[in-house]
Amino acid sequence: MPESEPATAGEPTSRRRARPWELAALVGLVLAVVVVLTLTGFSRTGERTDGAVGNADTAEQSRRIAVQTLLDRWAEAVRSNDPAALSQLMDASASPGFLAAETRRAANLAAVEFSDWGYELADGTATEVPESEVPESLVDALGADEVWSPAVRLRYAIADVDELSTRKPVSLVVARRGDRWTLVSDNATVDGDHRTWRGPWDFGPVVSRRVDTGGGMTSVVLGHPDNAAMVDRLAEELPSAVVNVTQLWGPDWAGRTLVWVAASQDEFTALVGPDHDGRDIAAVAISDAVDPEAAAVSGQRIVFSPASAERLTEVTRRAILRHELTHVAARADTVDRSPMWVLEGYAEYAAYRGSDEEKRRIAPALTALVDEEGAPQEFPRDEDFSAAGERGSIAYETAWSLNAFVAEEFGESHVTQLYRALAVGESDPVQVDDTLAEVLDVDADQFRDEWADWVGARLG
Repeated sequence: MPESEPATAGEPTSRRRARPWELAALVGLVLAVVVVLTLTGFSRTGERTDGAVGNADTAEQSRRIAVQTLLDRWAEAVRSNDPAALSQLMDASASPGFLAAETRRAANLAAVEFSDWGYELADGTATEVPESEVPESLVDALGADEVWSPAVRLRYAIADVDELSTRKPVSLVVARRGDRWTLVSDNATVDGDHRTWRGPWDFGPVVSRRVDTGGGMTSVVLGHPDNAAMVDRLAEELPSAVVNVTQLWGPDWAGRTLVWVAASQDEFTALVGPDHDGRDIAAVAISDAVDPEAAAVSGQRIVFSPASAERLTEVTRRAILRHELTHVAARADTVDRSPMWVLEGYAEYAAYRGSDEEKRRIAPALTALVDEEGAPQEFPRDEDFSAAGERGSIAYETAWSLNAFVAEEFGESHVTQLYRALAVGESDPVQVDDTLAEVLDVDADQFRDEWADWVGARLG
């Protein structure tokens, strides 16, 4: 990213653990990392071309200018869906299938409205960038005058949705023959680890629904022909979901979002990260860079898994969308490692806010626990939310009950006040108790006793 790049962190923002697909699965608020890689190029003689001696600084600058020009032409050919132009950019020894894949991508992108699409060389000054060398075997196999695998990022923004462009890694190899640079592969894993990010357009034809979500804002739902029905259902739900979240959180958020519906487990994993394959997760909210000072977030998306279309009911689909959208609205004001019962409980409360759903149906696992053992006396621990099965379900439902109790007993505005006061990072129990007393004007022990009574009365 440029020098003004905000700090980035590492994984999807949240998930909700499935309650036999009655509820969504979310992971704690974290962010998707944009990993970049600076790689050293080699000439056919085996000499380094990294600017170590002589006039190498000038040579390196000329090389970067020439390759950036190649990247600009590549971006233009993809965006204009020009197979002939793409063909002219390919090296004679380009990876088999590379041109065909680029041609398909260009055709698929035609269904999406972008405000930005480009490829850029990483600056290398805004962050520490490890070096890696192009294997000599690859240099020899290509037979080019020079082979380079630079740190490249795809930069893109969806029109009317992304205020900031997001950037994703591209593991690229280029070659020079004479004065001409060409594309060799965007699927090279030179160091065996970093790979090119893939978007929905890399997994087949794309369907796009643009939705007026009020206040002059536009949201977008992307999917594929095979899950177009799910795309349409989510597009229909979005306007009311935005209204619901705005009523709870307030107007200080974008009021729009981008929703992706993955068609396969491979696509879901590519979009949200390698820790998730979509088998037991309904949806995940992700983002890239967060700049708290500017209240700016890039790359925010809500990604639905391939199994969600068949397993979700109308009620749970609506709840999941509203839950995830709450994370989107609150992301810029949320610090990682804040108490999970606050983060997830607030989103769960938003998910069912104003719903006619019975409380026992909203929290079936907690209801069973109350029937067997009585109401809980303590807040769920952070590690409970990542646990499988009943433990994870009880954690989410208990967190929901805390927020629902605050809304009913202290007024809904206090739910958001409590969130803003506690979503500021890691807090010890004393800090949590002090915040409860400050926001709700109630002793922490009294709060726990009254909450337990509320749970017992509503779910017992």
